[in-house]
Amino acid sequence: MTDLDLAPEPAAGADLIEGRPRPALDLLIWDAPNIDMTLSTVIGARPTAASRPRFDAIAAWFVEGAGDPAAPDAPEVEACVFANIPPVVGTLQRWVEALRSFGFAVFARPKLQPDDDIDQDMLDHIAVRQHSHRLRRLIVFSGDGRNFAEPLEELARSGTQVVVVAFSEVAGYAISSDLIEFIDIEDVPGAFAVPLDRVRLDALPPDGAWLRPTRGLREFVTTFLRRNG
Repeated sequence: MTDLDLAPEPAAGADLIEGRPRPALDLLIWDAPNIDMTLSTVIGARPTAASRPRFDAIAAWFVEGAGDPAAPDAPEVEACVFANIPPVVGTLQRWVEALRSFGFAVFARPKLQPDDDIDQDMLDHIAVRQHSHRLRRLIVFSGDGRNFAEPLEELARSGTQVVVVAFSEVAGYAISSDLIEFIDIEDVPGAFAVPLDRVRLDALPPDGAWLRPTRGLREFVTTFLRRNG
């Protein structure tokens, strides 16, 4: 996996493509494999329909943040979901069609090997949009700091408003950054139909809270002994 190969931003006064001003763009990037995996981690269980994100509410929140579409400086808006598709598609076809009906573009790559991923595809698309548009606001739904921290901070330095939306338990790279804004995904209005079964360390009750194990103790020890016995 390589970092985003960002070419230099056009110099001041060179904000043109074929003699026309580059349009402003607000771009949303959704890292489906990462969000699915981290959701399972924070709730300690396989997500159900009730605990999965609502893309209709997320679309509404994103578009509202772009401001009045009738304003002279209103940006274009684009939302993209990047997904690995296993050999047995199952219900994913319905999920993809639902996303498209909500206004999301979907980039689907077959997952033929365990390490197949779509991180570089996401970074490549950001780079394409950086050159075709004035990237005003970039919202990245991903807790993957290893691949996104450096390129996103580079974009922020160039003047793009960069927002990472993920679970606070797994997004330390964004929380600790002085350049990236962070929003916990559960703080997006309507993102989940019901509150997730999780305890957030950044929102603990005054009297404290228990964080139950996500794996049985005997199960862990059995696996540990098998690996180290």
